[in-house]
Amino acid sequence: MSSRLRCGSMLAITLWDFSWYTQAGPGEPFEDIDRAFAETTDRGFDTVRICAMPFLLFSGRVADPEGLEVRGLGADFGQRTRWYDVRGGYRLDGLRRLTDLFRAADRHGVKVIVSSWEYQQSPCFADSDRWHRALAAVPGPERAEVMAESLARLLDHVTELGLAHTVAYVEVHNEVDNCELVPGDPKKDGHYTRLHGPLTRAVDLLRARHPDIPATYSLGEPWPLELSDLPDNAQIAHFHFYVYGVLGALYEAVGLGHGTEERPETAAWPTPELAAMLRADAPDFADYHPDQPWQLAATGIPRELFYVHDWVDPDRWDLWLYEQYALHREAMRQTLALWTDAVAAHAGRLGVPAVLGEGVVGYTPRMTRFEEDAVGKDLAEFTVDRCREAGFLGVVLTSNAAPHHPMWHTDAAWMRRVNARVTAD
Repeated sequence: MSSRLRCGSMLAITLWDFSWYTQAGPGEPFEDIDRAFAETTDRGFDTVRICAMPFLLFSGRVADPEGLEVRGLGADFGQRTRWYDVRGGYRLDGLRRLTDLFRAADRHGVKVIVSSWEYQQSPCFADSDRWHRALAAVPGPERAEVMAESLARLLDHVTELGLAHTVAYVEVHNEVDNCELVPGDPKKDGHYTRLHGPLTRAVDLLRARHPDIPATYSLGEPWPLELSDLPDNAQIAHFHFYVYGVLGALYEAVGLGHGTEERPETAAWPTPELAAMLRADAPDFADYHPDQPWQLAATGIPRELFYVHDWVDPDRWDLWLYEQYALHREAMRQTLALWTDAVAAHAGRLGVPAVLGEGVVGYTPRMTRFEEDAVGKDLAEFTVDRCREAGFLGVVLTSNAAPHHPMWHTDAAWMRRVNARVTAD
């Protein structure tokens, strides 16, 4: 394993995802990249994880990649949904933005986990569908290697800048089991089996091109009994723990699916539970659409989820979760412990470090506080401590502890306190 990851303490990770370039307009969280890094280190983080736009910038398959403009999904559409509250209205000079990020990371002493969200979300924030169409045009069996080649060229660029030392490691893609990078049917093929050949070739390509930068892929859902189906050439065991539990019960009650859990059959939608949570000014679902139909295809998030997240009353949402949490508390903690131990054992078999890159409760509406308040913090700290005990290399406090989420400004002291535990030798 590269010495860059043998630093004596855990990586304290904050999830910048694609928002570092989709929320970079005037007055937005990432307008000033140096300020964003300064706030990051002030809160005790030493690592950012990003979509580095490798396919857009380095595949050579997107026409006029520097001519794209960042845009939101509509006037109100997505504005109260996490990661989708994008206003846009500015041209994205992607290569310059990427170069500026790595230079700023170096100035602030922060490591960068390089990934891609391009087969999940990133292209839906463009003013044209050409990025999305170019991704879709790559035949399924070739996508992982095309992405790896794009990442290798990105790393060439970073190396030419003299900044390769800022890269903690590189992921072929975010959540390879929950996106269209490797198309397939998990119900028929198993959760991981279809990934084996494409990801083996992709990781091998990255390891050959940049042997000093650890290469891996990230997984959105841990299935402990199927971990042996994964390729064995990853140099980091990178997983995400979204336990859901009580949140999953609420998703079912309002008629939503999550992860590999399909949307339940309902007699009517909105369900009575959802209808009781909606704001008084909620529009009819039939009238609620993004500006362009292709934007839904480019993200994979169903219109129903946007409607729920945009139009529920945050207090009613959180109240339901608090009222039901006692029924799920122990099972949620046991599941997080099981996943931590299973991933640690898997990493041990491969002889590589383990990282928790996202977590821990699940996808909540942007203005709700369940994950940010007492229950969510308790679960986050439980998971951090469990990962420390299991010898993880890095851990995220919660996916919402980042500049583009409300808790960045309301809970900075908590981040400092828990990150001090993360990075303690």
